[in-house]
Amino acid sequence: MTEKILAVVFVFIKAVIATTGYAGVAILMGIESACIPLPSELIMPFAGYLVYEGSMNLLWVATAGAIGCNLGSLVAYEIGCYGGRPLVERYGRWILLTHRELDWADRFFARWGYLAVFIARLLPVIRTFIALPAGIARMPRGRFHIYTFLGSWPWCYGLAYVGMKLGQNWREIGKYFHQFDAVIGVILLAGAIYFIRSHWKNRLRSAE
Repeated sequence: MTEKILAVVFVFIKAVIATTGYAGVAILMGIESACIPLPSELIMPFAGYLVYEGSMNLLWVATAGAIGCNLGSLVAYEIGCYGGRPLVERYGRWILLTHRELDWADRFFARWGYLAVFIARLLPVIRTFIALPAGIARMPRGRFHIYTFLGSWPWCYGLAYVGMKLGQNWREIGKYFHQFDAVIGVILLAGAIYFIRSHWKNRLRSAE
């Protein structure tokens, strides 16, 4: 089932890049950075394959991808800032989020947000969604976009470079990243379970 879905996704990616070139790379990476799980592990290696064929330039491919990440992140950031934060402030208690967590997130992104965004942009799965909590915490926009670009460019370059080196075998890279995605998913799930358990216990204690 997963292979069939990926095959459909690849047809879409191929069509967009073939039609619009570098702009297509930016559009697709923008979609991925707007909290829509369109895998960059397919987008950028395919662009790298086109570099291998001689129809694209590696540096321009990486730059187009990083620009796209910024554009998509802008959408997710603003949704978090103007939509997500009011919802969390009003209904956060139903998902175990209080003003205490919001205050902590504000302090964290104010002090360490640049590092969190930079590192997150180098990690599968997490990179897709980091803009939303940054927006909810209202991390300074200028700093957010600078580190989004700085973290996204080497990610885009690395994937495109591997795709270029693998040539016609560029899709082999996806197998390794799918395994890594699963590991990241397990870590995030474990973190979510810990968060829910600890906050639920605190709520029960306060109700006693």
